[in-house]
Amino acid sequence: MKGLVAIGEGEPPRREIEPAAAPDEQRFDAALRPRSFDEYVGQPTVIDKLRVYVAAAKRRGEPLDHALFCGPPGLGKTSLAHLIAQELGVPLHVTSGPAIERKGDLAGILTNLGRGQILFIDEIHRLPAPVEETLYPAMEDFQLDVIFESGPAARTLKLPLERFTLVGATTRSGLLTSPLRDRFQIVERLDFYGAAELSAIVVRSARLLGIRIDEEGAREIGRRARGTPRIANRLLRRVRDFAEVSGEGSITRAAAAAALDRLEVDELGCDAMDRRLLSTIIEKFDGGPVGVDTLAASVGEEKETIEDVYEPFLLQQGLLQRTPKGRIATSRAHAHLGVQRGERSQGSLL
Repeated sequence: MKGLVAIGEGEPPRREIEPAAAPDEQRFDAALRPRSFDEYVGQPTVIDKLRVYVAAAKRRGEPLDHALFCGPPGLGKTSLAHLIAQELGVPLHVTSGPAIERKGDLAGILTNLGRGQILFIDEIHRLPAPVEETLYPAMEDFQLDVIFESGPAARTLKLPLERFTLVGATTRSGLLTSPLRDRFQIVERLDFYGAAELSAIVVRSARLLGIRIDEEGAREIGRRARGTPRIANRLLRRVRDFAEVSGEGSITRAAAAAALDRLEVDELGCDAMDRRLLSTIIEKFDGGPVGVDTLAASVGEEKETIEDVYEPFLLQQGLLQRTPKGRIATSRAHAHLGVQRGERSQGSLL
């Protein structure tokens, strides 16, 4: 039976739904996470709408409608979930699609949610089908369908749930089923950030972490951060290491540029794997088209990683094209790698 939870089925539900993380990473994320909408940098249209939705929910004294955030990794979907909970003054429960393996796991989580509390499911498109079906009545009617026994003696009980808010995040919205997507009343897509926004994020992060940096240094990091705040903050930490060991401890434009060059992050923000993907298409497949499975096998990377992590940025930069026949390196990619169309570079794929 779809959407039903069998009592006694499988192992008992797990109560620990907050994914474990290294203490250093937890402190780092907590230090940089915005505490209010005013502190959030970027995504102005999304933030403006969320301000209204949250204010309206608080004024009515009702839980916020279910919300879905889509977009490439590292753009702040998790931060938005934390921010919504902070603005509403309610607890946030965090888990991920792959972590909820059984219907009993989801039942244990949902029955422990209080009124208005937020359940955040990262990578929600990776929920197992039976778990997803159990979620439908919980989202729509705030009840859990429980089945006792089995066979002819089976009995069904509708277990009421507190009115909660589900916040989902996905990097691949196309993999969401229509029944699940349609149950979200708020659907927002996060876009890549501009260099100016990323520079502001770097300045804010440096201030919170006690890192000395000037505007030019922040601008250099923001320019090469692939439009992604998570990458900008990661580069800031690595550039700080180089500045402290090889420089005077302060991040200037020259210090940032030197460190980023040593990190193999070029002027456009392409890293070694980005260039390897483009070079492979040009070197081995005459610029394309080449299928993503063949490309993944050629560079030794997972197909999903190429599609989710590397391709969105390369597409946005106009370095790569997706066609029905496969991936094609554009004229801009040839120019960036110093290769004329129809010619092969004599350099390394790296």
